[in-house]
Amino acid sequence: MPKLTVEDVGTFDVPAGKRLVQALTDEAGTDQLHACGGVSRCTTCRVEFVEGEPDKMTVAEKETLKVREVTQPGVRLSCQITCDHDMTVKVISRLEGSGRKDQGGPVADEIQPEPQWTTK
Repeated sequence: MPKLTVEDVGTFDVPAGKRLVQALTDEAGTDQLHACGGVSRCTTCRVEFVEGEPDKMTVAEKETLKVREVTQPGVRLSCQITCDHDMTVKVISRLEGSGRKDQGGPVADEIQPEPQWTTK
């Protein structure tokens, strides 16, 4: 089982293949946002990788980051990443202080849209 370390929260075992956005809410209990329901249309599920950033990304994530002008190194969309290795992240987009009424809609178990993989 991969280990997910969330800065200022703790370290958690996560089922292999689980979406990072789900692990952040289910296992780690964070208030990570995911306003679009985890389909790479917004950037509210942003995390900053401290260690273990995946080398690959979905085409959808790459395009969303480009369109939204998110260019900081290590900042990724948790809805487009599966937990298949140990990683350490910092949650940078949280419900607390956002003014939103909730974290976002339900997130499918599989990455949406269907992933086409590329390099970052």
